Amino acid sequence: MKQFLLVTDLDYTLVGDDQAMARLNQRLEQHRQQYKTKIVYSTGRSLFLYEKLTDKKALLEPDVLICAVGTEIYYSSTNTIDPKWSDKLSEGWDRDLVVKISKTFSELKPQPESEQRPFKVSYWFEKEKEISGNCLSDLESRLLEQGLDIQVICSLGSSTHINNLDNNYKDGKDLEIQVLDILPRKANKGMAMTFVRENLEIDVAQTVACGDSGNDIALFADKKEKGIIVGNAKQELLKWHEANPNQNRYLAKAQFAAGIEEGLQHFGFFEG
Repeated sequence: MKQFLLVTDLDYTLVGDDQAMARLNQRLEQHRQQYKTKIVYSTGRSLFLYEKLTDKKALLEPDVLICAVGTEIYYSSTNTIDPKWSDKLSEGWDRDLVVKISKTFSELKPQPESEQRPFKVSYWFEKEKEISGNCLSDLESRLLEQGLDIQVICSLGSSTHINNLDNNYKDGKDLEIQVLDILPRKANKGMAMTFVRENLEIDVAQTVACGDSGNDIALFADKKEKGIIVGNAKQELLKWHEANPNQNRYLAKAQFAAGIEEGLQHFGFFEG
């Protein structure tokens, strides 16, 4: 047994089963104390919504926090954002122009201000009102035509994870929604993971990433790091996984944190 780097998504990956998470947390903290294992959370949430989650759930303090779909990196030791990462993302990025062009697409509803970040412009739309493929490609084409070095990422999410979103619905149901994030091309969860791993000087073979949805594909695509897909993963990720097999990636049978624990045992980071 030796040090490893765990990079995990939060909602519906680490978080979702409190008992399983408590058991995994205990094993991770013991491993961190004994082997100096590093824990990184990589979430689509802003820092604001991450802090709201920590008020409700007993999360371990991470060594590094990657927020806003890979666009912000915070080191817990200093509680400050990494300026080198921000400088890297600023190349070919014009947030005001991205917003101006995106506003012309009526299907897109802006997420709350807390989720609009310096390097992330975010929208949502109900699954029943799914944005058409032509509209999505048109949006991306118009942004690229302006010389913007961007990417458009779509994934499924829950309305309860976006601050005050439920206020738009009288019945307060937990709606499944589609999330659309426009980011610099150099920013996603996978690129942020590589940046952090290299800064921490941890070997790629001793790194494992965990996720459940479309915006986690970047953690697995063309990566030499190990990958764990939890058993409750969404179809968008499962279909991609089936179409892109990789022996370094493991599809767990168990859900949420129990799936992470299963995967860590599969790869030999935990004893069975």
